[in-house]
Amino acid sequence: MTDVSEDNTLQKEESDCDDLLKNETDITFESLGIANVLCQTCAELGWKTPSKIQQEAIPVALQGNDVIGLAETGSGKTGAFCLPILHSLLEQPQRLFALVLTPTRELAFQIEEQFKALGSSIGIKTSVVVGGVDMMGQALVLAKKPHVIVATPGRLVDHLEKTKGFSLRSLKYLVLDEADRILNMDFEAEVDKILKVIPRERRTFLFSATMTGKVKKLQRAALCKPVKCAVNSKYHTVDKLLQYYLFIPAKDKDCYLTAVINDLAGNAMIIFCSTCANTQRTALMLRNLGISAVPLHGQMSQAKRLGALNKFKSASLSVLVATDVASRGLDIPRVDVVLNFDVPTRSKDYIHRVGRTARAGRYGKSVTFVTQYDVELYQRIEELIGKKLPAFEIQHNEVKVLQERVSEAQRYARIEMKEQQMKNGKRKGQEDVSDSEEMAAFGESNKKIFGNKGGKKRKRK
Repeated sequence: MTDVSEDNTLQKEESDCDDLLKNETDITFESLGIANVLCQTCAELGWKTPSKIQQEAIPVALQGNDVIGLAETGSGKTGAFCLPILHSLLEQPQRLFALVLTPTRELAFQIEEQFKALGSSIGIKTSVVVGGVDMMGQALVLAKKPHVIVATPGRLVDHLEKTKGFSLRSLKYLVLDEADRILNMDFEAEVDKILKVIPRERRTFLFSATMTGKVKKLQRAALCKPVKCAVNSKYHTVDKLLQYYLFIPAKDKDCYLTAVINDLAGNAMIIFCSTCANTQRTALMLRNLGISAVPLHGQMSQAKRLGALNKFKSASLSVLVATDVASRGLDIPRVDVVLNFDVPTRSKDYIHRVGRTARAGRYGKSVTFVTQYDVELYQRIEELIGKKLPAFEIQHNEVKVLQERVSEAQRYARIEMKEQQMKNGKRKGQEDVSDSEEMAAFGESNKKIFGNKGGKKRKRK
């Protein structure tokens, strides 16, 4: 437990950090104490000035303190722990130097990309250790002892228990990114096992967008006299995000979704659904309507999940239909719109979903679909963010015109899902078939059938 004297120290160091921000009008990475070679890399990557969380956390971390970083999504939390770790690695070169734990596979790959980019000039070696990938291949990479390991807790524990010769006894840094989500996904047992086999004498960084009771418990167990760097202590969304709601009958959700996508055509958008099945169905339905959509959910194989994400990032597809697996930490710069097709059951998940847009100072838009069954959940969200959202303006008469086309697309989507389930039944031991080339081909043939029924393919620019 943190006693009163420790609390006073925390408050003093936080106020010192505030003074630094007030007195220094033109803060640079160099002024924060980062090594010149890393500052040059930041400039090459287009990082001109540190974000608020980086301004607060980096000086504290370079002083050798444990850090609790609380900031809104899209605020630069990854850079806030990458840079101090790379700075320390320059001063004290060592293999198996740092471990970063993340809740999702996609976030793990993204963090590794950040380490590679920032450490490109110093020859950093990294490794991603996540499920859905062959363990033998991962074991061979771990045997080479990379400087930084980015992992999901479950697969890392598998290697600690089963991979001969793999040990983290010399580890210097532990990072828990999106700590609240790690604990909400019931990784507590795995985190406990990892904490038992890594050195007590280490630096620990705990980063999260939200501070929950479980995170406070983890803080007491894993951190030593941490300094809290909180850019925002209250739950809120960024000012440049335009948020709306759309109150509609549940039976017409698909029609309204199609109408909103048509209304916002030309924008890159993520559509969030609550279940894997609804994510898959919605993506298939949109494809049958001529809208280029790709699904992303937990029942897809890892290769297909990364493939879907890369297609969306590369702008070859303009609509990503996803579960909350895509709501945390993923930095996709070109997301213009977030559509909450299903209202999240946990209000805090709304913050993370809409945080996929309006990142790094850009404008963004979100629309939440509210049916007669979602009113209470939606009211909780408004209470959490402390504001009443305006209604999204749409021509309701135009929605009715889409009913026939959408009904046809729904029917084809159901047929495709049944066919996929039958194929999955024959392929024992394999993961759910999802965004594959054959499904794309199947979708193309259905679009032709649908086109013959009188539906027009929507042109996309």
